[in-house]
Amino acid sequence: MKAIFNNQVIAESDQTEVVEGNHYFPPESIKRDYFTDSHTHSTCPWKGEASYYSLEVDGEKAKDIAWYYPAPKDAAKQIKDHVAFYSNKVEITEELKN
Repeated sequence: MKAIFNNQVIAESDQTEVVEGNHYFPPESIKRDYFTDSHTHSTCPWKGEASYYSLEVDGEKAKDIAWYYPAPKDAAKQIKDHVAFYSNKVEITEELKN
């Protein structure tokens, strides 16, 4: 799977976790140079508290476009620190690595 923003691959992995239709990319698969921490948080009743990232790629910025669970509840432990993206802002493709 690839996550693409502003025509750049920002994450790539063949081992994403799918939860509620969202692909969660392993933390080592994201290109950290494009990501900045956000102060935004939200809470899911069964996953726990989510933290957010904003992106900047080639001058294009997007606030709070990605989220992750640093300390998920037991029901979501498989997505700890994995990063998901808003699908209306980031293109997610099934294209595999070459």
